[in-house]
Amino acid sequence: MIALGMVLLVLYCLAPFYWMFVSSLKGPGEITSNGLWPEEVSLVNYRGVLGGANDFGYAVRNSLIIAGSTTVVTMAIAVFSGYALARLRFRGRDLVLGLILACSMFPGVAIVTPLYQLFSGWGWIDEYQAMVVPNISFALPLAIFILTTFFREMPWELEEAARVDGCGTLRAFSRVVLPLATPGLATTALLVFLAAWNEYLISSVVSITLASNPVTVALAKFAGDSEFQQPFGSQMAAGVIVTLPLIVLVLVFQRRIVEGLSAGGFR
Repeated sequence: MIALGMVLLVLYCLAPFYWMFVSSLKGPGEITSNGLWPEEVSLVNYRGVLGGANDFGYAVRNSLIIAGSTTVVTMAIAVFSGYALARLRFRGRDLVLGLILACSMFPGVAIVTPLYQLFSGWGWIDEYQAMVVPNISFALPLAIFILTTFFREMPWELEEAARVDGCGTLRAFSRVVLPLATPGLATTALLVFLAAWNEYLISSVVSITLASNPVTVALAKFAGDSEFQQPFGSQMAAGVIVTLPLIVLVLVFQRRIVEGLSAGGFR
């Protein structure tokens, strides 16, 4: 029964992506059919996405730059913050962590207008930093919380042994703590990347032209090959292209993700 339940769960999760992939291979005359596989496989939708007026390749590039920059900066801050909150003992430590988490509960839609006014004054509209900075502020609380929890579960005796052997604080951190924390770092970095890759609300306001649109905004503005065509097939093809990098990341870091998610359950 457990195996059957797992199979049904996997099928339930993969069904939308399978239907999107199958629809992306259907031509304009077959796109409305309900067949589980196209009668004639066609790549016309992918040619329409990667060529023509959609410029979707630029959107993928923009999302990679935005999500990658967000992940690097967020992890650089979260690693040291999480280590400090887990290792250092000071009054109000739990209160600080609670305040950090409280920041993540603030609704993003409430700050869209102030952010637009602020970034307009700075000349940041249609610039990458107008999307990277809000993404960092949204992702940082969760990243700090995850890494703080992970660092607290680590055996600190190894770090103390490294210091006894002559390592300083920074060297013990880089040579002992970070290698042990690799599963947690990989899991957190992937979650941050996914959040930045899928962000739409702020980007739809501060990214106006195709030159700076990430994939989420570009999909919302997607147009067909002609003025009178509904771009269903092209949207499905674009959805497959957007999803593929995430699937590759999960497959590459699958082992690290499982280790990171399960590490907190053992002492």
